[in-house]
Amino acid sequence: MPLSPLEHDRRYGELDHVMRAYTGQTADDTADAPGQALTAYLRHTWHTRPWALAVAERQLREYAENPPGRLRLRLGEFYAIPDVGLPEGQVQQWLFHLADHIRRSIDNGEVPPPATPATHWEWHARFPELGQFLGGWFSQDMPDEFADHEAAVADYRATTDPRLVARLVGELHELLALDLDEADYALAVAELGMEVDPPEPYTPAAWLARVAGHLAQPLPDYGNPDTP
Repeated sequence: MPLSPLEHDRRYGELDHVMRAYTGQTADDTADAPGQALTAYLRHTWHTRPWALAVAERQLREYAENPPGRLRLRLGEFYAIPDVGLPEGQVQQWLFHLADHIRRSIDNGEVPPPATPATHWEWHARFPELGQFLGGWFSQDMPDEFADHEAAVADYRATTDPRLVARLVGELHELLALDLDEADYALAVAELGMEVDPPEPYTPAAWLARVAGHLAQPLPDYGNPDTP
C-alpha cells in the first residue's frame, strides 16, 4: 500500500523539497559544483530552515544507497524521483552529488549570499502568500470573475485571514525592496502566477506598491459606534 503522509515525511519529506526545487530546471549539477536549482535550494534553506539541510543530506544519501526494489515498487511504498532530464542509470550518482554538495556546504559553512530568486521554486518558496494572491486572484480567469483589479484585491482581503493579509503586505514590501527593473518585476509576477497585466497606467512595480499600501490600511469598523 502507498506510504502514509507521516511515513512519507519521515523518509522523504526533505528530499521532496530538494526535488521540487528542480521544477522547470535541468539537473545540471556536477561532482565539482551544484547547479542553479540546488544553489537556489541551499540559498533559501540556509536563510530560513538551516537545520533541514542535514535532513536533506541524509535522506538523499539513504535513497541513493537503497533505491526502491521490486517489492516496494509493486506496493507503491516508495518516493518517485521526478524526471530531471537524466538517463535512469545516472540518477543514483546524481543523488550522491546532491548529498555531497549539501554536506560540503554544511561542513564548510558555504552559504550562498542573499540574491533575487533564480528559479520558479525559489520565487514561490520566498514569496508563498504573494504566489497564492497572484495565482489565485489574477489568473487568466480574473476578468470573468471580477469587474476589475480593485474588485479582485477587495475579494482577497474579504475572504482571507487578516494575518495572511499582513504576511502578503510584508512580502510585497520585501519584493519591492529588491529594487529590480520593470522587466524583472514583470518576470517576477509571472513566475508567481499572475496571468493578466496590471491595470493601466501602472507598471508591475507601481501596481504592487499600490496594492501593498491599500492592504496595509485598516478596515473601517462600521459596527463600532465610536468609529468616526
